[in-house]
Amino acid sequence: MNKNRLLKCLLILPILLIGCRDQRILEETGFIQSISYDLAEDGKIKNAISIPLANPVIKANRGFFSTVAESSKEARTIFARQTNLILVSGQARLTLFGLSLAKTGIWSYMDTFMRDPTIAEKLKIIIVNGDAESLHKKNYPEFPQTSKYIDRLIQKEVNNQTISDATLYSFTRDYYDDGVDPVAPIIKDTGKSIILDGIALFKDDIYVGKINPDDLMTYAFLHGKLDNGEMSMDLSEQTKDSKALMLSSLKSSRKISIKHEKNGNINVEVRAKVTASVIEYIGELKLSNDSDKKKLEQEISMITTQQANRIVKLLQEKNADSLGIGTHVRNSMTHKAWKSLGWPELYPQINVQCIVNIKITDHGFRY
Repeated sequence: MNKNRLLKCLLILPILLIGCRDQRILEETGFIQSISYDLAEDGKIKNAISIPLANPVIKANRGFFSTVAESSKEARTIFARQTNLILVSGQARLTLFGLSLAKTGIWSYMDTFMRDPTIAEKLKIIIVNGDAESLHKKNYPEFPQTSKYIDRLIQKEVNNQTISDATLYSFTRDYYDDGVDPVAPIIKDTGKSIILDGIALFKDDIYVGKINPDDLMTYAFLHGKLDNGEMSMDLSEQTKDSKALMLSSLKSSRKISIKHEKNGNINVEVRAKVTASVIEYIGELKLSNDSDKKKLEQEISMITTQQANRIVKLLQEKNADSLGIGTHVRNSMTHKAWKSLGWPELYPQINVQCIVNIKITDHGFRY
């Protein structure tokens, strides 16, 4: 071997050795992908984790571990004794909380996450209508890797703007803000699949109720700006001429107005302006006729306004300021006046009126 070839081999050898070292570490590492918590019968916490596996020798595509412990850190030490892998949390994508635990409060777990520098702020917070571990552990044949299935399901709904993104960052931000309460998506097992079951409402960190799936788009109108959405409406019971309607390319903007009366009462108006395209209409009206189109706009605006006022009434009954009305009231007065207001006690009693105005921009080529 000449000197040049020997020198090249000596230069390449360390690189090859470094590659072998990385491969060995990856093979020995268990990247926690999802975590679930439930309330156990004895008051302790059921903890479970799922880690993806890429070992061609075994059939399973993931490892699942569960235990009952006093804290998540104690559970972590138990999990470490159950596997030959080095567990790391840096790739965790979602955390599932069972409904029974969510009703008692979940902040202690958020606090644990925030103290762990390896946990990303984009960690998704999800509530399970039922037992989180059962759903977490279950394999859905048509959707390999349950954790990835849930992650993509939620992200798809966020992209469609049906729900807002609920992450460790957003939940913590709203928890500490005294003018808004956190929300999170709620899912449930339907047997062969998982379905979005609405939006979980929180008072501070305690689950107090949910927005039903049929009300999600109207809630989105009230919650903020909407760039592109879809909504179907059953009009058969509330109108004489129309049976069903499908709206697409929904765009909306929201404005919250605060009015302070001389007697100290606070009136709130939540006004949403919505534009949409009709992609399906079943009824007697001719949308190419301006008067018929205006009639349909008035009907669906009235129905959606009623729905919006019902949603706000539910939020006030649950004392969950999920729309952040308190933030707007706070911005309309001095900080001292806000602090003396007693917002948590006042919020369920204030007068809130919603107005949703829907305009149809186009309706296709059919009359």
